[in-house]
Amino acid sequence: MRRPPIRDIAVVAFAQTDHRRTTDEQSEVEMLMPVLHEVLDATGLRTSDIGFTCSGSSDYLAGRAFSFTMALDGVGAWPPISESHVEMDGAWALYEAWTKLLTGEADTALVYAYGKSSPGSVRDVLTRQLDPYYVAPLWPDSVALAALQAQALIDAGHTDEPALAGVAARSRTAAADNPHAQLRGPDVPHGEYVVHPLRTGDCPPIGDGAAAVILAAGDRARDLCERPAWIRGIDHRIEAHSLGVRDLTDSPSARLAAENAGAFERPVDTAELHAPFTSQEVVLRKALRLGDDVTVNPSGGALAANPVMAAGLIRIGEAAARIHRGDSRRALAHATSGPCLQQNLVAVLEAPDVPDVLDVPDVPDASEGEDQR
Repeated sequence: MRRPPIRDIAVVAFAQTDHRRTTDEQSEVEMLMPVLHEVLDATGLRTSDIGFTCSGSSDYLAGRAFSFTMALDGVGAWPPISESHVEMDGAWALYEAWTKLLTGEADTALVYAYGKSSPGSVRDVLTRQLDPYYVAPLWPDSVALAALQAQALIDAGHTDEPALAGVAARSRTAAADNPHAQLRGPDVPHGEYVVHPLRTGDCPPIGDGAAAVILAAGDRARDLCERPAWIRGIDHRIEAHSLGVRDLTDSPSARLAAENAGAFERPVDTAELHAPFTSQEVVLRKALRLGDDVTVNPSGGALAANPVMAAGLIRIGEAAARIHRGDSRRALAHATSGPCLQQNLVAVLEAPDVPDVLDVPDVPDASEGEDQR
């Protein structure tokens, strides 16, 4: 049986921007600062009260090396702070911060992520994630690879184009209640083919945005938030780099991450899935064993707003916010990076009134009682 974390850690605050197609009038720092102020104000903390700060972003989007150091102007790096950065979605920055708090070296952590996709061609930028020897020289962009995955699902009989359109319609209808979403409401057109079989509506919007969360441990979390979203488990796994050796209709890494995070120990009522393409939700529902009784992407998900490098952190934040409001008791949050769900992170969050240990006896080690020669 999976053992619970050695220290209770919770998401105690979450904030995000209104996600927009372009933010030409703002720098990354100007886009980020209101979010940082909002998340700190929600807890009454100051920057000097934060024990660890971690960010997620991509220099490739910004078009300059070490661009993340400029964002520290929005955080305030003087007096000196304990800080780190991941060249990944902010969900992985949250994982690093969670690990830091587990060590006991800090009791609070600020995690933030941001991305401006509007200045360039994000479809071309994302090709830099590919195998540099065999795949990247062919320049298959992110939509073409997602279409390859969608066609594999259709050929295998797992979905069809009307079902994918239904995923898009459900997500953007749910986003009607999300004031931060870029595309929302039932009237968003499904559009023409971008790369067959994916239409415009099957793809995420291109846009800019940022998000931030605050983590706190133990009694500190209880002091800062009336209803903390306790992280009961979190794990991330990766598929083989080569697309040719993978079954694109399945996601073993997402399933393994969910198992290690404890997602299958008891049902969840909410799932925030980072599925930028409609076909990817089909894969994730199967891998994560989500039935029709689970509310999937009540925020609208990445089909409603997909700020690259922040969308995964937003899934964790949205799941936590539902627990904060009392709309959920046990939620699953998922983040992905790379083509066709290559890397996957899964976190399980619970309300304070959900016991953190199942009333199930530990399974004895298979080696117990054996003759150890």
